[in-house]
Amino acid sequence: MTEHPRLVPAVRALALLFTGLLAGAFGYGAVNVAQTFKAVPLDVRLTFHTALMKMNGPVMQTTMGLAMLSSLALAVLLRGAARRLAAVASALVATSFLVTRFGNVPINSQIKVWAVTSAPPDHAAILRRWELFNDVRTVAALVAFLLLLTLVTPLVRQAR
Repeated sequence: MTEHPRLVPAVRALALLFTGLLAGAFGYGAVNVAQTFKAVPLDVRLTFHTALMKMNGPVMQTTMGLAMLSSLALAVLLRGAARRLAAVASALVATSFLVTRFGNVPINSQIKVWAVTSAPPDHAAILRRWELFNDVRTVAALVAFLLLLTLVTPLVRQAR
């Protein structure tokens, strides 16, 4: 079976777009938002974090879904090393989703409660765990984007 020449450019562009948006959003969050969280009083962080997650939830879930589907579709359409790169990128996007869903989201739910009550004595350790999960999902999304970026470089295209 050969590559699907009419579909590949469009799917490659979509996969690159959505993984780039995902990596960019997580990267911005890690470099700017998470660092700002550390610089403000705890009550401000909790209030802002809760409001931000309300907005981020649907946007980031949609972006992760589109990134995963488009990179998976690209893996189906390609062959050889390019297929493997796209498949690994898709798995990395899935990793960012799973880390978010089972790491960050439960802590976000705790933070939401803390914002209207008070943070528990071990809140600093819980917030550090949230930051660790955030770093993991950010790196996974960035590496997925970089893998797909290699699919548009002439060197990789010649090697297929």
